[in-house]
Amino acid sequence: MLTECMQVIAGAWAPNVIWSLRAGPRRFSELKVDIPPVSSKVLSARLSELEERGVLLRHVRPTAPPSVEYELTELGQELIPALEAIVEVGHKLKARQEYRQQNEAAE
Repeated sequence: MLTECMQVIAGAWAPNVIWSLRAGPRRFSELKVDIPPVSSKVLSARLSELEERGVLLRHVRPTAPPSVEYELTELGQELIPALEAIVEVGHKLKARQEYRQQNEAAE
């Protein structure tokens, strides 16, 4: 079961893309701002992969010029609690690291 889930969110920056879309539809440029270290090439690849895996939908809006928005599918929404748990552990790890650094500086 873990393997199947990890295959869905595999790829550099894929969890970050899902995390950024949790609040609602976003355009490519908005995702690029949300995830500054990611290159346009990699972001485009992850969006395509996540669409193929059924995690997100790509909507072309009939504007001039046309705009594209991405949003999570039901499967994508189901991944949010797992990512929230990972983020919570990340906060704890960061706090632990900062605590260690403060103690080392005090020595």
